[in-house]
Amino acid sequence: MGSIPLQRDIVQRPGIVVAGQGGDPRPAARTSLPGIPQASAAARRFVRAALTEWTALGLPSTGEFGERLTDDALTVASELVTNAVVHAGTTVELLLRLEDSAGPEPAALVLEITDHHPARSVRDERADRPDPAEYGRGLQLVATLAESWGITYRTGLKTVWARLLGDDRFGLPDTPAADDATRRRGPRDGILAPAAGHTARDDAGWAGRGGLSFLAEASGLLAGQLDEDLVASTAGRLLVPRLADWCAIWLESEGGGPASAPRLAGVWHSDEARTALLRPALEKEPLRLPGSVGTGPVPIPWPGGAATERGDGTGAALAHRIVSGGRTLGALLVGREGDDHIPDEVAALLADFVRRVGLAVGAARAYTRQATISRILQRGLLPSKVAEIPGVTSALVYEPGDDGVVGGDFYDLFPCPGGRWCFVLGDVQGSGPEAAVVTGLARPWLRLLSREGFRVGEVLDRLNRLLLDDAMEAAEAAALMVAAAGGQQLQGGEQIQDGTQSRFLSLLYGSLVPLPDGGVRCTVASAGHPLPLLLRPDGSVRPAAEPQVLLGVVEDVAYDSQSFDLAPGDSLLCVTDGVTERRSGRLMFDDGDGLARVLAGCAGLPAAGMADRIRRAVHAFAERPPDDDLALLVIQVDEDRHSAVRGSSAGE
Repeated sequence: MGSIPLQRDIVQRPGIVVAGQGGDPRPAARTSLPGIPQASAAARRFVRAALTEWTALGLPSTGEFGERLTDDALTVASELVTNAVVHAGTTVELLLRLEDSAGPEPAALVLEITDHHPARSVRDERADRPDPAEYGRGLQLVATLAESWGITYRTGLKTVWARLLGDDRFGLPDTPAADDATRRRGPRDGILAPAAGHTARDDAGWAGRGGLSFLAEASGLLAGQLDEDLVASTAGRLLVPRLADWCAIWLESEGGGPASAPRLAGVWHSDEARTALLRPALEKEPLRLPGSVGTGPVPIPWPGGAATERGDGTGAALAHRIVSGGRTLGALLVGREGDDHIPDEVAALLADFVRRVGLAVGAARAYTRQATISRILQRGLLPSKVAEIPGVTSALVYEPGDDGVVGGDFYDLFPCPGGRWCFVLGDVQGSGPEAAVVTGLARPWLRLLSREGFRVGEVLDRLNRLLLDDAMEAAEAAALMVAAAGGQQLQGGEQIQDGTQSRFLSLLYGSLVPLPDGGVRCTVASAGHPLPLLLRPDGSVRPAAEPQVLLGVVEDVAYDSQSFDLAPGDSLLCVTDGVTERRSGRLMFDDGDGLARVLAGCAGLPAAGMADRIRRAVHAFAERPPDDDLALLVIQVDEDRHSAVRGSSAGE
């Protein structure tokens, strides 16, 4: 019940599969990518890894694929995935396959990018879109690099495919000069490879394949940054010294008005020793371009301190507004020493690059806002502390998923009238605002119902009805909105076009009542939740509840509870599915009663020791960190519980 991580690797490792007919092996690799900006960078990594793996295996055809075709494949994959993410907004499937040589035809590499929104058309270069950085260069680039391409529609799916030939007969620059520039500075050199010095620049090379590859890979690198200062740092390192001798980036404050000056986020110089001289000159007067200049380049007087040891200390400088969503986020200034102007092909490339910087800064700020709101909401939705129960020790572990959104897990442990204590461990379907709404309703409702004296099963019955009533009201309101917009009417609790869906909740809820003989009477009910496990001092483990349906799903249901005694030394473990469904490949942590085995090995440990050992086991189960919320609660009756109860009674 978590969400897709933003900063982790989101692509599977490529593998060889068998396709085609007649048992002929057709090398192919496929993966599924989420519809997020980082998908294009993940697609490039996947394609590169697949081609590297095939070459290492000595597969047929790969010997005909040189570095130039590899770069074309990376660029086409990146742009088509970008197009699919922006215009379809669904999960994207990427298929890469090889076609062997047939007669005079060379071997070919075929890429297929499939989305799940065939009603959304593919944008081409003639479409009226003001920002190619946001929408990708798409079919213009595909038509330039591919031998052939097309679009295939199937029920519920749209696939854009491109076929790249495996030799050097197609798609290369026609002129020797352009070919020379591409070979010297083109995409096969790698975007972070050392660039040629100022005297070796051939700006004509940036007008062709070199520029397209630069922008495609720059988009992936910039989109992978979730901090605006890292975006600025990446942009500066990409520009200097490839396109400029130096550059500087100013960023407007998040909520600043016209009176607040932009801050200088960074200065980069091809001669690092000169950066210290250039920065003070630029800090004297922060650069802020008026909105009337648009997004085009603005010539700026050469600043003092920008001289290098090459040339006479003057040159050409251009500034661009950094814009996203119509808002000015800052400005970028580049300088080339010794030139009286910056060539048109380089200026056009800079303009495209700055648009990508604007999108990356805007996305980083949106992520920061979301993460901040999530942290505030998370603190408000969870109890500030859990109750202390006489003669009982509890230990809690709560780790929200590191994805910048509000998680769906929540917990509580609180006193009730009549000498009872109640505990809760819940998991709301999904994450983000929807999960926050349900959590914000469920936890107060549970406290209220518990303190009104309802039994455990009755509390779940009433909470189930409250969730169904609330979900139906929300669904009816959404259905009216959709109908007013020309959409379809909603039936029952099914999902509708704007994403509204039924609010499901898995819940483990129980009560604890101290017994005169030193034990604790526990009554518990599980609604679609991982069952609690009871650990005896001898190491035996058994489930302590029966499985029942999720809350918020079925209207006519009566929830049952199970009661049992916890003797001194007994422990009760309650977890969310972030523990039981922790994945390592195809395996889950609780496969084969994995959680029970780990718990059995905790016999004799105090509550805090048990919680920590289970937490470490969950983390060690897979190489990657958990991507779902992780919550577990250990309730342990103290060995000297009987004396504690007697002392408490005497004090009363």
